[in-house]
Amino acid sequence: MALPVEILFGIYLGVLTGIIPALIAGVLGFIFKYFTGVTIPGLGVVALALAIAGVNGGLLALNDQTIRSSDRAPAILTAILVVLMLSLYAHAQGDKLGANVPKRVSFRKLRERTLSTDVVELVGGRGQVRVTVAGEVGDMEGYPPLPAETRRAIADGEWTFPADVPLEELETRFAERLKTELELVDVSVRIDEEARATVAAAPPTGGLSKRVPKGKRAVSVPALVPTGLARGDVVRIVAADLTVEGTLLAARSGGKPVEGGGGSTPTAAGGDDPEADARPENGRGEDPRTDGGEPAATPTAPPTTGTTTGGEGRVTVAVDRSEAGPLLRAGRGRVLVCSRGTRREFELTTLLRRAGKRFRKVTVVAGGALDGHTIGEVGVREAYDVAVLAARHEAEWTVAPSGSQSLAAGDELFVVGTREALDRFGEVAA
Repeated sequence: MALPVEILFGIYLGVLTGIIPALIAGVLGFIFKYFTGVTIPGLGVVALALAIAGVNGGLLALNDQTIRSSDRAPAILTAILVVLMLSLYAHAQGDKLGANVPKRVSFRKLRERTLSTDVVELVGGRGQVRVTVAGEVGDMEGYPPLPAETRRAIADGEWTFPADVPLEELETRFAERLKTELELVDVSVRIDEEARATVAAAPPTGGLSKRVPKGKRAVSVPALVPTGLARGDVVRIVAADLTVEGTLLAARSGGKPVEGGGGSTPTAAGGDDPEADARPENGRGEDPRTDGGEPAATPTAPPTTGTTTGGEGRVTVAVDRSEAGPLLRAGRGRVLVCSRGTRREFELTTLLRRAGKRFRKVTVVAGGALDGHTIGEVGVREAYDVAVLAARHEAEWTVAPSGSQSLAAGDELFVVGTREALDRFGEVAA
């Protein structure tokens, strides 16, 4: 038989006997890579494939005596090469599949919807998606209809989010952002794979009145507004013979209305209120009123958040009922921003400064009045009218040291007292 015919016959035998070895090699390659992370060596794949192919070839030789003839050597060699190539290829594909299949697959992961790659934009090396509102913004059942301005703000707004989150998380983030920026009561969002959102929302049920704490009254005061004020800041209004501390509810400055510290202010929040603008700049009108009651249900522009730009303006603060009347009669006031630090050190600093005290860090000098003595021996408080808040001795800090605290040259002290007392202490003792 001619050589080309023998080669074709060998390819036929190789495919016929190599299907099972290739299948077994691929499955074993996947199992080993997926569960153990180990790749089966190529020599092992060759040995396994030849062993299985030998069994198959032996069974074929028993059924067909022509296969056992001696002149079929080219066909047999070709068949062996085909079996090995099929087995090695199947093993490589199984090994690749085992490396790419996730190790943990849950039904929740299978059900998760993901964004289409066509809507993902690369910005700064990271993917982001721009969500567009499809169709008209709907109203939520049981709530009043949305104002036209709010609908336009939702439909025309630019809403961008990270693209590496599931659609369910993206819907939650979009709803929370709408609630925060537009102060909506409730929002329902549905986003498809093309980043098109279907939105239904409920308008705010109240403006300023819902932010006034129980037992408080909201009072607006003309003042020089500091830069960077935001809603929720604690401020102190200083007027003639009156000092009132309260929480900032709204503010405007620089000739531009500001809600919650920046941006446009609706009527209920002390912004574009025609009555408020008509009042004299140096005081109140003839009928001063607090702003703490429920406002009339009139459509308002969607508020925006931010901070004040500074300058002449008006602030609205929540104060006690007993302080609302005197503050209204006081007219113009000065605005001081109070620290809202969560650490007690800030509160202590405020109290001491309020009492006219100052802080200073001093170093004990060699040969001075403190060198080689204790705080009690020197009588720091009695002799110099200052108090030691902290002392650093031998690289260790001691807060509120006792009279037995020893001092040496190079030690550092934090002392508090009046400016004159601190100057006298620095010249004599340190």
